[in-house]
Amino acid sequence: MKRFLESTDKRPTQATQENIRAYLAQFKTKSPNTYANVLKSLKVFFRDFLKRPDVVESFKFPRRIYAPKTVPSKEDLQRFFKELDNLRDQTAFLLYATSGLRRNELLTLALDEVDVDNRIISPRNAHQSSTTKNTWVNIFNFEAQTYLKRYLLSRETGDSRLFPVTEVTIRRAFRRANEKTGLQITPQVLRDWFCCQLGELGVPDRYVDAFCGRTPKSVLAKHYTDYLPEKLKRIYDKANLTIGVN
Repeated sequence: MKRFLESTDKRPTQATQENIRAYLAQFKTKSPNTYANVLKSLKVFFRDFLKRPDVVESFKFPRRIYAPKTVPSKEDLQRFFKELDNLRDQTAFLLYATSGLRRNELLTLALDEVDVDNRIISPRNAHQSSTTKNTWVNIFNFEAQTYLKRYLLSRETGDSRLFPVTEVTIRRAFRRANEKTGLQITPQVLRDWFCCQLGELGVPDRYVDAFCGRTPKSVLAKHYTDYLPEKLKRIYDKANLTIGVN
């Protein structure tokens, strides 16, 4: 909204449909998701906050064409992993790929939220106010555990965060490996890979959703599924998710 108001050089109560149309025009060539996110903000601001629904009601969200997911292979992940610069980046990579955590969820984890010996992550107050996101526990595999132990021994900071770095730092680390391998792998791609792999290994969708912190949707998932950490860990370990790194 700040960027929109700067582009109009007007007070919010003076903005018009023409101003909004001119601002949205620059997003027409971008992805439908980007355009939709900008329009969502505009609609909430004018319709709900300023009580001026007439300014935004004529603008429609773009149609989104479903495109099947394509995720990298294990061999791709192995090749990408080898090109990461250091132990910290490799550890973050393995945790993204085997825990289902979102990018910022991993970067905001505190050391005491990670049980290394039992391979369980228990985020505090994660998305408590969200209707679509939640996190009970996340589990990571033995490969990530091995690298995490090495990483923790190498740490030379008293910072309470597991990874005391910014999102930009991780993005740059992945970009360097992208350039070396030609593989466009990001934390989100690793999350997609995680979901697809668990599905291939026979884990029911409702448990994949639980591992990824997605709020249950179906009646079965909401009311008739046991999400105790012990059971989730048994299901996770039975699937035997691996990447194949040394």
